Amino acid sequence: MERKNQFLAGRVVFITGGSSGLGEQIAYRAAQAGARVAVAARRRERLLQVRDKCTQLSGGDAHAVVMDAADPAQIRHAVEEVLDKFGQIDVLVNNAGFGYFAEAVDFDMEIAERMFRVNILGMMHLTRLVAPQMVARRSGQIINIASQGGKTATPKSTCYSATKFAVLGYSNALRLELRPHGVYVTTVNPGPIATDFFAAADQTGDYLKRLGFVVLDADKVAKKVVQAMGRPCREVNLPLMMELGARFYTLFPRLGDFLVLKLFNFK
Repeated sequence: MERKNQFLAGRVVFITGGSSGLGEQIAYRAAQAGARVAVAARRRERLLQVRDKCTQLSGGDAHAVVMDAADPAQIRHAVEEVLDKFGQIDVLVNNAGFGYFAEAVDFDMEIAERMFRVNILGMMHLTRLVAPQMVARRSGQIINIASQGGKTATPKSTCYSATKFAVLGYSNALRLELRPHGVYVTTVNPGPIATDFFAAADQTGDYLKRLGFVVLDADKVAKKVVQAMGRPCREVNLPLMMELGARFYTLFPRLGDFLVLKLFNFK
């Protein structure tokens, strides 16, 4: 990995959902660029491994804090711990989230409620704690990991897509509010990424295989995310084919419904 983002040297990057998958790879990419990385997630052992590798990559401090993104008290504690350690947070990456594919009429509402607590309310709690300090400094960036599923919904993704549509709506309004204060807000909208996400989300185990070449590599997505840090980047959209499909859907919704049902109903 190359050191291309000089902005990150010495900056503090706080990443939720940082114990595996996309969050883990973002942590490594940011550390490689010289950032002081803090990662939060529920799995302590995995977090400590990520922290140690970030320390090796950056040659500086890294930190790990156990946090359940569904618990406001744990979120507050995590933010306080990172601030005690580093003094400030320059880039907040709201990456924690999960999905579960099932038809709406059969969906377990306990799972639905937890998904909203993690995917959207947890992000909002973190933003509410971190953004005021960025506003006071007139500097900072909030990167919210949304999804192409927040632009184009597909069958069996009702709850997941609802949370990601919410992430996009929240982020778009937040961007307008924070722009006058020098704080950037970026949304990342990836298609399916080959991570452990689908071990929980896909009950068939075949979804990624059916998607074939559109499946993204976590490290390549992380590279795009880190390249956006320190820049007034509105969105990162991957892959291009799915982003073009989402724009087509907006212009031609009836035809879009037909194509989704016929061509992209893989769950």
